[in-house]
Amino acid sequence: MLTTPPARSPAESVAEGPNIVVAALSARALAAAAHRAGWRSAAVDLFADLDTGQLAEPCLRLHSDALRLESGPLRDALARVDLRGLPLVYGAGFEDDPALLAALAEDRPLLGNRAEVVARVKDPFRFAAALARLGIPHPPVGAASDGLPGHHLRKRIGGSGGAHITPATAGDAGPGWYVQRRVAGHALSVLFLADGDRAVMVGLSRQWTAPTAASPYRYGGAAGPWRCPERWAPTLPAMINRLAAAFELVGLNSADFLVTGSDVHLLEINPRPGATLDVFDRPPLPPLLGLHLDACAGRLPDRLPALPGCRAAAVLYADAPLRIEACRHWPAWTADRPAAPLIIGRGEPVCTVFGDGPSAGAARRHAERRQRELAALAAMEMQP
Repeated sequence: MLTTPPARSPAESVAEGPNIVVAALSARALAAAAHRAGWRSAAVDLFADLDTGQLAEPCLRLHSDALRLESGPLRDALARVDLRGLPLVYGAGFEDDPALLAALAEDRPLLGNRAEVVARVKDPFRFAAALARLGIPHPPVGAASDGLPGHHLRKRIGGSGGAHITPATAGDAGPGWYVQRRVAGHALSVLFLADGDRAVMVGLSRQWTAPTAASPYRYGGAAGPWRCPERWAPTLPAMINRLAAAFELVGLNSADFLVTGSDVHLLEINPRPGATLDVFDRPPLPPLLGLHLDACAGRLPDRLPALPGCRAAAVLYADAPLRIEACRHWPAWTADRPAAPLIIGRGEPVCTVFGDGPSAGAARRHAERRQRELAALAAMEMQP
């Protein structure tokens, strides 16, 4: 079984190398989850941040001008002698290319949803039709917009992170894109475990954007756990169960909703571990990667302990070009620390900033205060 890594001394761990691979646009959170669960991970992503390299060996960076995982470089990285055949846990970045997941599964165990499940969930038209059959509210989707201001959003099929979402204009969305009716409300995400037939909720989080003129829906961060309102207590778990069974979901997944008053509208399912690992993967919860692997093998916990307090994980973006020097000191409340020296362009992510508090709102405010503190230091110390 893959759910319990073999115990080894530090010397043996170094000598034996990795026993699992984590891959994503940014693999640091997955590498941290693997470390907490006792696995020796290799990481493959687009950044190879300092802390990812401290958690995973080897830590391989894929070069991409479009900030997307490209098949050739990824498959070359996984073909290394020390990574051949190792089980793969994947995160964000594969939703737009299920065929790549299918190809990777030919020569290694894929610890997550099958490629055909990802394809079914991330096809906006098949997904919308399935939700209609299930009776789950979902904003209508189409291939074209009526052009009325504010009525629709244009989204990239399989896109993640929100930066690809813009207001739709009249006409066809274009190949690889679709439009979705805009619904007002605040963003809510449900992290859950599934075994292909049923689900157990790990926790709810509130999410927010970090908008720019070009990317008004760019992902800003998440905070949780957020207490489930009593009016949803019987309906939300039942809805998540129906989704897990209908799409045969396994492992850790998240469902993103928009909440308007007492109504919830499901926007999408992210069929893999995501950004809220940083929010929920802490005691007294068992290691979430272990729960993910158990769920992939058909084993779900009967119940999970409640987390004390709340945590926020917010993305700090550069307001102007920043030079990161090799001697840069990063506070303990940061993650995704860039490997220096390098220059980060305006609008690009700098790092993740954590905050804590008695509520999701308080944790978010704590993280945002730290963001402002770090941004002020950056303005003084890291200008090129």
